[in-house]
Amino acid sequence: MPDLRFQPEPAQHTEIPRPKRAEGQWALGYTEPLNKNEQSKKDDDPLNVRDRILYTYSKRGFDSIDPADLRGRFRWMGLYTQRAPGFDGGKTAQLEEEELDDRFFMMRVRTDGQVLDATALRALGESSTTYARNTADLTDRNNIQFHWVEVESVPAIWERLEGAGLTTVEACGDSPRPFLGSPVAGIAKDEIIDGSEALAEIKRRALGNPEFSNLPRKFKTALTGHPSHDVAPEVNDVSFVGTVHPEHGPGFDLWVGGGLSTNPMLAHKLGVWIPLDEVADAWEGVAGIFRDYGYRRLRSKARLKFLLADWGKEKFREVLEKEYLHRELVDCPSPSAPVHQGDHVGIHEQKDGKFFIGATPVVGRIDGTTLTALGDLVEQYGARGVRLTAYQKLVVIGVDGADTEAFADGLEKIGLTARPSNWRRRTMACTGIEFCKLAIVDTKERARALVTELEKRFPELDTPISVNVNGCPNACARTQVADIGLKGQLVMDGDGNQVEGFQVHLGGALGLTPTLGRKLRAHKVTSAGLDDYVTSVVQAFLADRTPGELFAEWVTRADEAHLRGESSLEAV
Repeated sequence: MPDLRFQPEPAQHTEIPRPKRAEGQWALGYTEPLNKNEQSKKDDDPLNVRDRILYTYSKRGFDSIDPADLRGRFRWMGLYTQRAPGFDGGKTAQLEEEELDDRFFMMRVRTDGQVLDATALRALGESSTTYARNTADLTDRNNIQFHWVEVESVPAIWERLEGAGLTTVEACGDSPRPFLGSPVAGIAKDEIIDGSEALAEIKRRALGNPEFSNLPRKFKTALTGHPSHDVAPEVNDVSFVGTVHPEHGPGFDLWVGGGLSTNPMLAHKLGVWIPLDEVADAWEGVAGIFRDYGYRRLRSKARLKFLLADWGKEKFREVLEKEYLHRELVDCPSPSAPVHQGDHVGIHEQKDGKFFIGATPVVGRIDGTTLTALGDLVEQYGARGVRLTAYQKLVVIGVDGADTEAFADGLEKIGLTARPSNWRRRTMACTGIEFCKLAIVDTKERARALVTELEKRFPELDTPISVNVNGCPNACARTQVADIGLKGQLVMDGDGNQVEGFQVHLGGALGLTPTLGRKLRAHKVTSAGLDDYVTSVVQAFLADRTPGELFAEWVTRADEAHLRGESSLEAV
């Protein structure tokens, strides 16, 4: 049951919209749990599971774990059971979660926009090689994910990570999920405002705080002061985006209610100006509204975007100001958006005269050996460290100008590159069926193979085209906002066999013209036929485009036969 200390102070003149049926909103008096997830959180604050992992489960082994902890509260410590081998995609929706459980865990480590120095990189690398079979993935939320982790090893991993300033706390669960921060905060020449201080203050207030450990569902935060909007702010629950007020100067606009999955919605821009030292207050207010007014009855509606859809941004702002901030926000037009959001790949000069180097693996997959080697490179060249990006990439910060090419060469030797092809640079993939219990198809290896093939077929592409590959409808790889978004599902091949394949979304975008990708009616592509399908569509685009036309723009007017890959034009 919610602690009444954390309830808002309703202003009598604030009229709160009430849904037609009880949705489990605490602030409206519906405090009794309406599903098993809410009951589990009422039974015990999930933050308490840490001690049971340290002092009971890690000593007694996997079979000692309470099921309510295993499939629920463990997530607040960044732990999910991974998918047991031997279950194909057809079993994903047919079997209960416990039937798909392996005895190993995925562990998610959050970085929240912080700089990973050589010590932190080595702690990550050594944790991977020692305890996670040398696995590591860079995610699109500034995280690193390990696999094959045994519960007996968790305390040792935590000790190593925490010694380097890292944590897994609330990396999963109905909590403040890992924060997206600009990888070039404080160093970019064209930065509007450095939000690092505000993001660190949000983290200080949020993590491990019982006020925010029981939210209706996940709560995703992004903050950037860079004009390239390099944290995908349109698809987060709450985003702070750098802006300039004509009188007050640099600050942040507030965007709320974004999210993808099966009901994609882009964020509402409030058009306000928030100074740096009040950002954390605004974050607490938005998180508080979600906690108190968020829908808890159905998990499928328990995201902030549904509350925004019902209330509208004007009512949301009114409640935020009157009940939570107790002051009015300053009006300010929302900042102009870039054509494409920044990933910072390549070599760029910092405002202090040093350089940052943005580099990419292939679809986020690296390993512990690479992380350790990266730590060695950082130390060898005296760089400040590494930040992760919102696009499964990394940015090395503080490299001397005389060392940039040598450092870039060193990255190539350990499997990273600052000189990628379009396809390596702009293809992302979620975890997929290899480890994820929700996935239906393979993603990582299929995407890697796709990148390799497209590099052969289009080695000198002169315009950016993004490809996002997802193993299920949950859009962890942002399927709907890519030029070519691929949502995994089982499809029928030409011989009538059920095989792995994808539903296609075309022409999605963030930035200047944010839009959700176009789905083609009854159009599916087999995994085996994916290389040829993407080739056909790209060839048609290159031949049919007008000067300067972007892929997403072309999709809106292209002949549907070209989009289906049923006919193609010879590229000019």
